[in-house]
Amino acid sequence: MNTTLGPGRLARIERLLQDGVRDRVYPGAVWAAGDASGITAGGAVGHLAPPSASPPARASGPASAPAPDAQPTTPATLFDLASLTKVIAVWPVVGTLVEAGKLRLDVPLGSFWPEVAGRPLGDVTALHLLTHTAGLPLRANLRALYGTDPQDVRDGVLREVLRRRAGEAVEYTDRAALVLGYLAEFLTGRPLAELAEVRVWGPLGMTRTRYGPLPAGLAARCAPTEYDEETGAHLQGTVHDFSTRLLGGACGIAGTFSTAGDLGRFLRQLLDPVRPPFGPEWAAASLRVRTGGLTPARGLFWHLAPGTAVREDVWVHYGFTGTGMWVSPGRGRWAVLLTNKLYFTRDTGPVTAVRDAFRQAVFPAG
Repeated sequence: MNTTLGPGRLARIERLLQDGVRDRVYPGAVWAAGDASGITAGGAVGHLAPPSASPPARASGPASAPAPDAQPTTPATLFDLASLTKVIAVWPVVGTLVEAGKLRLDVPLGSFWPEVAGRPLGDVTALHLLTHTAGLPLRANLRALYGTDPQDVRDGVLREVLRRRAGEAVEYTDRAALVLGYLAEFLTGRPLAELAEVRVWGPLGMTRTRYGPLPAGLAARCAPTEYDEETGAHLQGTVHDFSTRLLGGACGIAGTFSTAGDLGRFLRQLLDPVRPPFGPEWAAASLRVRTGGLTPARGLFWHLAPGTAVREDVWVHYGFTGTGMWVSPGRGRWAVLLTNKLYFTRDTGPVTAVRDAFRQAVFPAG
């Protein structure tokens, strides 16, 4: 495969990801990098799950050889994207609404959305939500606060008090994407999963991307995540995020499954947004600092890659399951790294080190 990375960096990425399998950071990983024309390099390491004889979820220590029947990770492996849902579903759907003139980012939500009029959220704007400056509670905590009925959850989220005044601080919270998903549904009268499919994934040819739970045939090709005490098995084809499961498997927080190839199609659009679903104005408005002097600096849902400066123009979003996507319009390059680190642990330290090293290999300083 032709590549702009060069043999040295390709070997570095291969060693990095193989070491992650050996060190039990994740059972398997898939990566891809490319430009506006498509994928220029990529690969897969490890297996969907470690040997059946291995200790369960929270085991540590060196990995043993895979069992003969272990399924290898391939470029076609599906992964639970976790919070990448925010940027492949919510963010582009909102972009289509903005570009169609159905949503202004700077207008208080209460001025046009009856559900939040007169509530604390009424003074918040879509821009506040997209920059994580809305002052929302930091934790979802949906079942404990609102119960298990999806309508009760929606009502509770939209009526919740703010922890601080909008615009005061940058504080990442899943609730921002949840509220924006509800907003998109209000403005269109259609569920978020349908909006993402019709407005974004379909036009981009992302045929392997969908909200879960996955049907049995696809679930068998999905990288499993955390061990679930209730079922006595690792989640596979069912979203890991509990809030999303509470809401039926599809919401703004999480719930999507995809492949590295499909995510590459999505990232190509950010580099060359001349066709549907969104245009260059939305991409440019999102991939620049929109939080003024507040820290950490953020664009619209996207943020600068850790360890990089604004001038390097490398933007990223992560997912808790061990996923990440990077894009740099200035360099004309994108990258995807998908892992199922949650199979072993919720500790983010080891996978963070891998993701940072991967970014440095694809987007070196300079």
